[in-house]
Amino acid sequence: MIELTPLLNKQLKTPLYIQLYEYIKKEIEAGGIPAGALLPPIRYLCEHLHLSKNTVESAYQQLTAEGYTESRPRIGIKVLPLEKTLMPPSQLKIHTNREQKDTGQASAATYDFKYGDIDLSHFPFKTWRRCLQNAMDSGDHDLFLYGDHKGDFGLRTELAKYLFQARGVRCVPEQIVICSGTQYAVGLLCQLLSMHGRLVAAENPGYDGVRSVFLNHGCELQPIGLETDGINLSQLAASRAKLVYITPSHQFPYGMVLPVQKRLKLLEWASRENAYIIEDDYDSEFRYQGRPIPSLKALDKKEKVIYLGTFSKSFLPAARLSYIVLPSKLADEFQETLGRYSQSASPIIQKAMFLFMKEGFFERHIRKMKKVYQEKHKTLISAIKTHFGNDMEIIGEKAGLHILMKTDRHAQDLIHKAEKLGVKVYPVSDFWFEPHKSSSSIVMAGFGGLSEAEIEEGISILRKAWLSSSKQER
Repeated sequence: MIELTPLLNKQLKTPLYIQLYEYIKKEIEAGGIPAGALLPPIRYLCEHLHLSKNTVESAYQQLTAEGYTESRPRIGIKVLPLEKTLMPPSQLKIHTNREQKDTGQASAATYDFKYGDIDLSHFPFKTWRRCLQNAMDSGDHDLFLYGDHKGDFGLRTELAKYLFQARGVRCVPEQIVICSGTQYAVGLLCQLLSMHGRLVAAENPGYDGVRSVFLNHGCELQPIGLETDGINLSQLAASRAKLVYITPSHQFPYGMVLPVQKRLKLLEWASRENAYIIEDDYDSEFRYQGRPIPSLKALDKKEKVIYLGTFSKSFLPAARLSYIVLPSKLADEFQETLGRYSQSASPIIQKAMFLFMKEGFFERHIRKMKKVYQEKHKTLISAIKTHFGNDMEIIGEKAGLHILMKTDRHAQDLIHKAEKLGVKVYPVSDFWFEPHKSSSSIVMAGFGGLSEAEIEEGISILRKAWLSSSKQER
């Protein structure tokens, strides 16, 4: 039996069982606790560390749930070998496709508030591995070929059920197309709608990754400004565009939520102009304030909304799974126009995702991650208010995995000073059609990939970097 003597701090906001779990996990990953070793019995560790039985049990249960250990009757808690093909969750930095530009250099920051990082410490690796194995063992030889051009029918069936329950979207599997990412999905839509040389309206600022796809497909882009409650409908009406791309449930990057009244007016515009709306619902699962608002697609009676969803935030970016929900008319046209296109997402991954959803693991994972991200969100907002008070304005704090921070200082100056002390925050200028017109005093802070303790410490360091330098300059 090994001996454990972690330094646990009851004064921290992080629960003791999390501190104990993280200590043991890091020791296993670093090799300090070798595979095959038995962890101390619960009763012994309780007495040794003066902890309650629930605290130790909770830490051990979390380690077992993530595949670090297993409980063996009459033997104890045994440490399992780490798979060489899979890096431990704490060493992984996963980014979604909606991220800042890659500089080609590894970040040396101690606290990286990078938008797009997700929390892997709570990811059900063991369950997902089992679903992958079950998919491989299913005896379905089509899994090793190209797959259905619209995607696995079982997965599309589960998605139709989930979208109705979670977002109020009524659709059938035949309207759903599985894709390998939002950008690929938008590329398909450009071809389906014959958008080459035609006008596309888009929020300004907005997601630059999709903007690049439109431009690469020869579209003419019309920037549409934002109001305090979302896209400016007057500018949209004046644009004469027949297609608009928006993020109504959590505007990217400013975070405002388009109210129901404005959604209805937007739908009226689409019907009147015989136009289509591409609704990117990229992180709708994570909402922290106010009542949930139905998706735009859920309110669509005239079938003018093309709905985009992704598993990158809610599940795993590496799965490369996203999807389109097409209006019935476009679903038929898709079959005629793009029916010969091969499926871009792996049939094996799709089948595993179908099993993960069918057995209820996906909804369970979403419920858990809502709580995890909500606690991180609370920690971030509280830390900013504690350390900055009225010197910092928080923008877009109602939903999602990032916020914007606004001061009276230039963003690049703030970013540079923070980086000197080991903290990285990011500019928002890239999301504007004309970056020089962007607000020069706003920075972006993502929090998905940081622990609550790291968030608290990172914001504390930001205060030192920004406020102390500000006073010196005066």
